[in-house]
Amino acid sequence: MKHSAKEGSKGDTLKVIVQALLIALVVRTFLFQPFNIPSGSMIPTLQIGDYLFVSKYAYGYSDHSFPFSPHMFSGRIFASPPKRGDVAVFKLPRDGQTDYIKRVIGLPGDRIQMREGRLYINGELVPREPIAKAHTEDFYGRETDVPTYRETLPGGVSHTIIEIQGDSGYNDNTPVFEVPEGNYFMMGDNRDNSTDSRVPPDQGGVGYVPFENLVGRAELIFFSVGKGEPPWAFWEWPWTLRWDRMLKTVK
Repeated sequence: MKHSAKEGSKGDTLKVIVQALLIALVVRTFLFQPFNIPSGSMIPTLQIGDYLFVSKYAYGYSDHSFPFSPHMFSGRIFASPPKRGDVAVFKLPRDGQTDYIKRVIGLPGDRIQMREGRLYINGELVPREPIAKAHTEDFYGRETDVPTYRETLPGGVSHTIIEIQGDSGYNDNTPVFEVPEGNYFMMGDNRDNSTDSRVPPDQGGVGYVPFENLVGRAELIFFSVGKGEPPWAFWEWPWTLRWDRMLKTVK
């Protein structure tokens, strides 16, 4: 009888573990998925070392909503299009596997252009106002203060951008991009250090992002550790965690 009780206890433990894994899989697939920020393309909105939750249900579900992007159906189900200004995670169109995170700037049918560092949407200059400079790294890894602006997109979403090279960066003058139906134009808030829809796929860029490539909308920073610091080193957290970024909503 004692032997049977032990076997029953092990079986119950295994059931609990399996149930917990299934619940975690369902939550990750259909509700919220954690992501970490490995690059500085979204500074100052997102910093290297931020960990955030992305809502998977925000835009509905596609093949890319599931682990390893299995081909299960075409398009999206329960689809809800993103709004201009959303910070969205998507699969890189040219490989369908790599996760990128950028801001939705152009909607289907929009005309997007950069002229001398300024953003134009459908021929209209997007307003921006200078604010206090942000302290970050330049292209050479040196800490410096960089020009920073509050930009207000059509529709009212206001967010912060930085211009490491001022208004003369590599992608600060572009042709007019006409966003195809069913696609979106994505840009980083770190305008001079973001490989985004301004760079075509054959040049290593993003290009237009199809609706079905969207994974979800960034919602909340739940953890943040200094650049280069290991997140698992809990004994160093009092000094390495960025407490002011904890539980900060992504805007």
